[in-house]
Amino acid sequence: MLNLYRLLINLVLLISPLIIILRLIKKKEHPIRFKEKFCFFPIKRGNGKLVWFHGSSVGEILSIIPLVEKLEKNKSIKKILITSSTLSSSKILTKFKLKKTVHQFFPIDANFLTKKFLDYWNPAIAIFVESEIWPNMLINVKKKSIPLVLLNARITKKSYKKWKMISLLSKFLFESFDISFPQNHETKKYLNSLGVKKIKFLGNLKFSESKTQKNSALNKNIEKIFKSRKIWCAVSTHNGEEKICAEAHQKLKKKYKKLLTVIIPRHVHRVNDIYKEILDMGFKVQIHSKKSKIKKDTDIYLVDTYGETKSFFKICNTVFLGGSIVNHGGQNPLEPARFGCKILHGPNIQNFTEVYRLLNKENLSFKFYNTNQLAKSVNQSLNQNINFSKKIAKLKKIGSNILHHTSTEINYFL
Repeated sequence: MLNLYRLLINLVLLISPLIIILRLIKKKEHPIRFKEKFCFFPIKRGNGKLVWFHGSSVGEILSIIPLVEKLEKNKSIKKILITSSTLSSSKILTKFKLKKTVHQFFPIDANFLTKKFLDYWNPAIAIFVESEIWPNMLINVKKKSIPLVLLNARITKKSYKKWKMISLLSKFLFESFDISFPQNHETKKYLNSLGVKKIKFLGNLKFSESKTQKNSALNKNIEKIFKSRKIWCAVSTHNGEEKICAEAHQKLKKKYKKLLTVIIPRHVHRVNDIYKEILDMGFKVQIHSKKSKIKKDTDIYLVDTYGETKSFFKICNTVFLGGSIVNHGGQNPLEPARFGCKILHGPNIQNFTEVYRLLNKENLSFKFYNTNQLAKSVNQSLNQNINFSKKIAKLKKIGSNILHHTSTEINYFL
């Protein structure tokens, strides 16, 4: 099975120039930095101890930032390397005040490239986040006797079944981890079945909170206009969900003449398509990056920038979290919850079942199934003025404890 995988990876490597060109056209690759995926190193490694984190995309990288901030205070660590695969995730570090931390794109998982990567960076520890399992990289990490950690691990029922179909390879790969920290009890059960040698449940690292995120306050004029209108946000939306939000806006506008719906799509490169779709529905739409004055008759405010979502949470107490109407599994609800936002979501939240269970218990989240129910939930939320300060403090305490215990465990390997 491993030989077949290596054959497929080598085939991918052969056609990779074509793949890169297509991704460049779609603006999914950096025009210069894509070379990092072939082990061109723009950053000097330097001397001293280096800690390496790898996460696939934005969500995984954001989840480790509080831990990275804590590890930066460890004087024995000279550099922290974060690798990821997507263009959007590569921009995350610029939003935080990190001194020792650098980013590079994760290399294609070809055997010779992973060896070259490890020889260059020579990390003291390799920490893979959530469900990032790359056979050649894991094998070569173990050959170099580098401690290997699976952090905030997440295995869904669907992915578990896939791993069990290739049980010999999966057992070999999962046994390579020195320790795994699952983010929920379901994953703990699956990891045990897949052969992880040591499992320790500390909680979901996504409860923890960054202390160094740069201030990304909205333009004061924009903020003033927002505060003069009824506003709700649809955040991390996926294809198909923007239309439902626009339909809900239409229903709500009968009652709220000054209603403004803010849509922040999960993938910014979709903005032009979303703009055309909503415009064709007859709505007045403005795009955030154009920085033009918000008109009184604007219905939908479309945000097409990275790293400003937090600013909208500060001024909006009603948030629909996407990836939950379409069957994506939901998005992380903890950041809007920490700002005291009431969170609305569709039925598909399997990626965050335990988190939503807690939020629902605290009356911080509400489920809906269709456009009418979404409009009704937004209406109820806009009419309420509830102080969630005690519940927010409870969430922050949970996050602080998880972060403390996680950093203690990681420091054990250093």
